[in-house]
Parts: sequence; structure tokens; C-alpha cells
Amino acid sequence: MGQGCKTASKYFLFLFNLIFFLFGGVIMGFGLWLLLDNQSFIVVLSDSTGVKAACYILIGVGGFSMLMGSLGCVGAIYEIRCLLGLYFGCLLLILVAQIAAGALIYFQKDQLNEEMSTIITKVFDNYPGNNSSTEQAWDFIQRTMSCCGWSNHQDWRLNTVIVNSSQLLFPCSCQNATLSTTNMSDSGFCEAQTSDWPVYDRGCSTSVENWIITNMWVVLGICLAVAFIELLGMVLSICLCRNVDTEEYTKVPKF
Repeated sequence: MGQGCKTASKYFLFLFNLIFFLFGGVIMGFGLWLLLDNQSFIVVLSDSTGVKAACYILIGVGGFSMLMGSLGCVGAIYEIRCLLGLYFGCLLLILVAQIAAGALIYFQKDQLNEEMSTIITKVFDNYPGNNSSTEQAWDFIQRTMSCCGWSNHQDWRLNTVIVNSSQLLFPCSCQNATLSTTNMSDSGFCEAQTSDWPVYDRGCSTSVENWIITNMWVVLGICLAVAFIELLGMVLSICLCRNVDTEEYTKVPKF
């Protein structure tokens, strides 16, 4: 009976570590996507050290999870007690780090919102500038989400080019096709015929916040699934480690 439970624990631990390895790959891939995708809102926040740090943390946690999954698989199959103990300790550290990171993000959310608003305001003030990837990302957001500015189109009124121009300029990516029949560019500034811009009245804040919340729930769901697998892995690893026969352990093949 005891031998059967030990064998079952060993193969269940191998299975959970395989799943843990795959979830680690998903987390690392998500971090790489946020860091490298040029068509997402993250590009607009590329100057934010907090956003970059979050991306690198996701990549690091994903890579480390894949490494732990590999160690857990080897330790479970060959019943190597030192690897099982190391695996348990690393899982405990990862779980504590995930809880601490989640608490930090929750309590710093107001500061993150303020930093995001500051960065977006600089994009409006300096448009068009040298950071073409940021400007293209913001044009893409306004064009695809049918919005203009952060709160509303009045945010663009402080742009230095618009203020200093003798023409009635407005951002082309804000153009509302129902208000203007003129075929205009998708980026840069366009000239309006009247002081009322043919643009969307709705700001992009609501749409962008919904995008962030949607992706945040995806990350949260993955992290909760990984945490559940971590707890199961910790229980199985400590049970298997305690039941490893010392004599059998000395017969493990040396690599």
C-alpha cells in the first residue's frame, strides 16, 4: 500500500511539473509579448520603469518556473532527495514572491495610474516627435478604438504644434468618418475646415482601461493556476522526499 502511494505520488508530481513547465512558458511568452509588441498600448508606456520592470519580472518568473518544472520532473522520476528538497524550497520562494508582487501592485495602483496619465500627457505635448513607435501606437489606439485624447479630444489642444500653427490642425488618427467625408492620413496632423474638429468626442481612457483590465485578468488567472499547481507540487514533493528509501537513493545513477 505504501509503495503504491509512493509510486502514485511520483508520477503525479511528474505530471504536475510538466504542467508547471508549460504554464511557466506561457507566463514568459506573455511578458515577451508585452515587451516586444509594437501594436499594443504598452508601447505608449515604454518610458515607464514600472511597466518595463513588470515585463522583465514576468519573463524571469516564467523562465524560473520552467527551470523548476524541469528539476521537479528529474527529481520525481529518479527520486533524488536533494533535488526534491531544493524543488520544495524554490516553490515556496516563488509562491511568497508572487503574493508579495500582487500585494505591491494592488497598493500601488493609484501611483501607477498617475504615472500613466503623466506619460500620456507627454505624448500629446510632444507629438509629433522622435519616438515614432510610441506615436504609431497611440495613432493605432485612437484609430481602432474610435476615440480621441485621453479624457476627450480637448487633451490635444495643448499640443505645441497645434497651438503655434496658423492653421486649424487636429490629429488625423482621431478623424470621425461620419463627420468628415475627406480621405485623410492615418497619422500626423490634418487641417480642419472649421474650429469644430471632425473627431470623436469620446476619450480613450475607458477603452484602454478595459484593455488593461482584460489582460490583467488573463495574467491573474494564469498566476492563480500556477499557484495552485505550486501548492500541489510542494505537497507531493515533500511527501515523496520523506518516503524516499535511503538505500534506493544510494543506487541512483550518477550523472
